[in-house]
Amino acid sequence: MSRVPASRRSGCGWTSTPGAGYTPSMSHTIITYDDARHRDRVMALWREIFGYPSAYNDPAFAIDRKIAVDDLFWVAEADEAVFGTVMAGYDGHRGWIYSMAVAPDQRGKGLGSRLLDHAIEALKRRGCVKVNLQILESNEAVRRFYEANGFTVEPRLSMGRVLD
Repeated sequence: MSRVPASRRSGCGWTSTPGAGYTPSMSHTIITYDDARHRDRVMALWREIFGYPSAYNDPAFAIDRKIAVDDLFWVAEADEAVFGTVMAGYDGHRGWIYSMAVAPDQRGKGLGSRLLDHAIEALKRRGCVKVNLQILESNEAVRRFYEANGFTVEPRLSMGRVLD
């Protein structure tokens, strides 16, 4: 499913020049994820951005588990299309940022920073004093994005275990 409604793909405030990306006729609004409204569009965006080679990272599975726990999950939308997402987690000790995604044609326009700030403000309201996140070491563009938004590389080793 396209993140751009068919009625918006040409005319109606969207550019349709190949490679130019879509330009919304209004600014992006960041709102809490609504499963009935956003699921298909979020899953399409995540598959485009993340790829998901592992079954435990399946978008439907991740969404189902997240919405069962809390509402720290937001989308950036304009004209009924989803252009970005961010999830946060808070265990009472540290906050975490997850599933930060911005459509490639919307990068470099401040949307990622707005999503990140939105999640951080929500964590602050819950009493969070430090936020962590993980990125692939080889992803220099993402590293530069987070550094530009005040994050620093810490001397930690990330470990994981897939549970049966």
